[in-house]
Amino acid sequence: MLATASSDVTARAVAFVAAHRDPAEALGASLAEDTNDPDVFARTLTRGFAELADPAYLAGQQRIAPGIGAVHGVRWPLLAAVSRGFRNATKGDRPTPLLFVADRLYRERELEARWFAFGLLERTLAAETERTWQLLRRAAREAGDWITVDSLAHPYGKGVLAEAYRWAELEQLAYSPSRWERRLVGSTIATIPFVDRRRGREPAVASHALPLLGSLMGDAEPDVQKALAWAYRGLTLVDPKATEVALRAETARAVAMADGHRAWVIRDTLAKLDTATAEELRTALTGIRKRPGAPSTSDAAETAARFGASPDPTTLPEPPL
Repeated sequence: MLATASSDVTARAVAFVAAHRDPAEALGASLAEDTNDPDVFARTLTRGFAELADPAYLAGQQRIAPGIGAVHGVRWPLLAAVSRGFRNATKGDRPTPLLFVADRLYRERELEARWFAFGLLERTLAAETERTWQLLRRAAREAGDWITVDSLAHPYGKGVLAEAYRWAELEQLAYSPSRWERRLVGSTIATIPFVDRRRGREPAVASHALPLLGSLMGDAEPDVQKALAWAYRGLTLVDPKATEVALRAETARAVAMADGHRAWVIRDTLAKLDTATAEELRTALTGIRKRPGAPSTSDAAETAARFGASPDPTTLPEPPL
């Protein structure tokens, strides 16, 4: 019965996307006329998203991301179709106007406009680097759900790969009081091997990423823990040996401290390790579980407590572009 119900839901989703894919691409193409008028662009996009919304998908989003805020309920393949239509219609256009469009889209009530804007910022990174990073940082500060954070990870990852010193952007987030900014560290590292399958899998990526993940291991927030495990799994594609060494070290700390936060992340990574190593670490962690209300044990949390956490990102004023 459950299999039949699941199959029916999937069939309905596939049919919905198929029926709306062409209108979604047409919406994206039509927006090319409005890149020099951000207000008109935003209104047209928002109306179009409302027409592409699926109430069943909206209910699903609210279920898997509690507290997500206002969304239309546009399925991801249709969001991708809108972006594709716009990208194809604006090939060769100057990227600078897109920066101001993205800034305007941030002010829309529903989050789909912001997710669309992240794709625009990927296109402005090369030509308008500093102002693009200004908007990326703003999105990180304002994020309030995991879907937004994980969508933002793609332009963050692209920016980090383009300029190695941008790893410092992630280092600062490790000390943030916002769990969403801390999650972005893991999400970005997890995404980097897929942003660019050559540069994103060079050994230098693991050299930068593993110490960052280590500083967050022991974080008490489940949203952060899930991103850390995702990132470690991704790094097995980059430098499997270094990743194994790091996880062995974290296992030793988890055992010594009976640290359930660390143990959870390691267990969620084991599927990507070789069978013998995975079984060894699993056995070592036997009986170590998360305890309700247990505080963070991460090095980043300890440093923030000693020297003071970074300012609450929601209280910082927004500089003009």
